[in-house]
Amino acid sequence: MSLSQQTLPLTGVEPHRTENLRSDHLLVAEMVQSGSKVLDVGCGDGELLQLLESRGIDGRGIELSREGVNRCVAKGLAVVQGDADTDLINYPDDAFDYVILSQTLQATRQPKVVLENLLRIGHRAIVSFPNFGFWKMRLQLLVGGHMPRTENLPATWYDTPNIHFCTIKDFVQLCDEINVKMERAVALDLYGRPLRLNLPWWFWNMFGEQGVFLLSRAEKGK
Repeated sequence: MSLSQQTLPLTGVEPHRTENLRSDHLLVAEMVQSGSKVLDVGCGDGELLQLLESRGIDGRGIELSREGVNRCVAKGLAVVQGDADTDLINYPDDAFDYVILSQTLQATRQPKVVLENLLRIGHRAIVSFPNFGFWKMRLQLLVGGHMPRTENLPATWYDTPNIHFCTIKDFVQLCDEINVKMERAVALDLYGRPLRLNLPWWFWNMFGEQGVFLLSRAEKGK
């Protein structure tokens, strides 16, 4: 599967609101059509849900931590406590236009099953994750001889919630394996800027700190 990237103008987002928002959240919000019904899995404190609702999107959330749920509810967001690994099976097919998994895939016990559920529940899925193939990760392993720590992955190896690290290349191969259509793929650099379209995929895998993917089900028989 080849990677393709489009430069996305941040239309529909007020300039004063973008200053303190994560670049991957802004990109995810731009991928969702206004008026859509969205489920944000692992929604944290609800920052992305708030951004989506500001753009006329009907957002719901599921979050593992009680603290995160409480923060979301305090903001007036429709969020329930739940586990992506065990509770997505309870959602009916085609219940949402988009299902989002932002910076959570690596913390799931069964990433493949979770991804399959995302595309069963939603017509499309948007997945973002830290790229373990990023050059700073490789350098820490090669030179330092220890498990890498970055701004996106600050926890030490013994207390991290992340249990399935992957690279952009790994994720693309998984999408091929389960016959997922990749509608859009963007690699963000250390500063949250999209890498250029005409760069080869290995460059993305080396210099993309995180990947953001818009996915849909491939047609049967393909």
